[in-house]
Amino acid sequence: MERDALHAIESRVDTLERELERLRAQVEEPSADASTATPEPGAATSDPAADPLWFVNELGRRAPGAVMMAGAVEVPAGPIHWQYGLYAEELLGKDWGELARPLEALGHPVRLELVRVILTGTQTTAELLELEQFASSGQLYHHLRQLVSAGWLSSPRRGFYEVPGARIVPLLVLTMIASS
Repeated sequence: MERDALHAIESRVDTLERELERLRAQVEEPSADASTATPEPGAATSDPAADPLWFVNELGRRAPGAVMMAGAVEVPAGPIHWQYGLYAEELLGKDWGELARPLEALGHPVRLELVRVILTGTQTTAELLELEQFASSGQLYHHLRQLVSAGWLSSPRRGFYEVPGARIVPLLVLTMIASS
């Protein structure tokens, strides 16, 4: 676990260093006169509503080679504004086998439903046991342990579960990917 945390910190530091270098280069380059510049095909317009690829175009302008997920959502726990990104080169250089555990935890229909109902406001074990998916409390606790262990849920106090704020947008992104 500590090795994963250290790797995540190193990864973020690398990303920040690359972004800092890109910004330094941008500041050092003389900017073109906006009145004579010709927009590239697919370039972001001044009206984001007129550009169906506004997010991709802005990402390409600000951080070429980056892959990002972001969201601004309202959930029962409150508003979530979250973004995270890595460079494709870094993602392709990772050992993808390390990613199996968190994905595996979501790979069961009952666990996916558990995360969904907890995210939408059902948060106590008593409420969860009322759902018809669980024949026994042992079965419920087995699935909850899997989700807590993988970081998709946390238990701030006994008998109470929640989706950590930093996991809400990634969960929604994963469900969006699965439904596309």
